[in-house]
Amino acid sequence: MRDIPMHYFWMSLLVMAGVTYLIRAVPFTLCRKKVENRFVKSFLAYVPYAVLGAMTFPAIIYSADKIAAGVAGTVVALIMAYRRRSLLTVALAACAAAFLVLLIV
Repeated sequence: MRDIPMHYFWMSLLVMAGVTYLIRAVPFTLCRKKVENRFVKSFLAYVPYAVLGAMTFPAIIYSADKIAAGVAGTVVALIMAYRRRSLLTVALAACAAAFLVLLIV
């Protein structure tokens, strides 16, 4: 590991803290009134799920050494979830599918 100058470390930390604070503080300062619009409220209700999906999906696909294993696990999980299987069953089936693909490929 190479040596990083301390001033660079502290400046980086300060910038990251500032950006994190601004991302969280700006919505509070811009939106002082309660949101009344039904469309905006319904849109904002789905934002956490969309962000979670956008962050999780690439990690699932690239979790194994081979992309085919991640895709196989995802497809099996989607099919099992669509058929309303339990969460444990879906997770075990997806892991098994990814493992089998890794053995074959």
